[in-house]
Amino acid sequence: MPAPLLRIEGLTKRYGASVAVDALSFSIAPGECLGVIGPNGAGKTTTIRMALGLTGPDGGAIEAFGLPIPARVRDAKRRIGVVTQFDSLDPDFTCTENLRVYGRYFGIPAATLEARIPGLLEFAALTAKASAKPGELSGGMRRRLSLARALVNDPDLLLLDEPTTGLDPQARHLMWERLGNLLQQGKAILLTTHFMDEAERLCDRLLVLDHGRKIAEGTPRGLIGEHLESDVVEVYGDGAAAVARAHGDAADRVETSGDTVFFYLRDAKPLLDALSSRHDVRVLHRPANLEDLFLKLTGRQIREDA
Repeated sequence: MPAPLLRIEGLTKRYGASVAVDALSFSIAPGECLGVIGPNGAGKTTTIRMALGLTGPDGGAIEAFGLPIPARVRDAKRRIGVVTQFDSLDPDFTCTENLRVYGRYFGIPAATLEARIPGLLEFAALTAKASAKPGELSGGMRRRLSLARALVNDPDLLLLDEPTTGLDPQARHLMWERLGNLLQQGKAILLTTHFMDEAERLCDRLLVLDHGRKIAEGTPRGLIGEHLESDVVEVYGDGAAAVARAHGDAADRVETSGDTVFFYLRDAKPLLDALSSRHDVRVLHRPANLEDLFLKLTGRQIREDA
């Protein structure tokens, strides 16, 4: 089995009395996409910052490519690509110039860099925008340029912190396609995201964090099978509360959020039959998904940003 590209053991970070990351351990193998999901303030971004040597840990160990972080972070960063939550593109440079200037930070020879840039623009579907500045690009284009820039050093490991936040569905799907291509090339990806469909589509394995602690780990489908009933019936409308009172015993678990009642069941047919004649509610029957898992493990209450 190949050695992990990134290994984190017992990682801990405190800010005063608050524990941002609590004894966290995980590793990422070559060609693997590891997703990290959790509410705001769960410790996702803090973990990435520590892996990049930007924030010092209070405990635990980090190794990237066998090198200790932060002691050897400069050497490790030569093989790491990063896309942060917010674009840090230079607004005064064109797409080509953003790639060129960033590539110089890695000491890439000029001839190698110039030969690499057209392929990066093509990968990001930005060839026609090579001379455009970031302010002339859509949000999706800027995120793709950020991804292309993260690839300028041909990294083996990518750290992507919510790379599709703020994108429309078309832009998200194109980003997913590009990330899938990178995985097929054997690159490893650490991905934080609030989009559960994104996590299920891209990730081989998931970590669920809450209050800085890992509360679940496994494959997307494995976690769903382990923690959830197979079926969900959503009921909403004026009669939803009455349905919950009348048929709550038919489900393994019932939750209410706003005007919607969620019935979690292993056999939905009896409930669906009972509701088929009601006209005061709307009914949606679907399989359990990662969003259900997320809400069960971390709760439905709104979290403030950390």
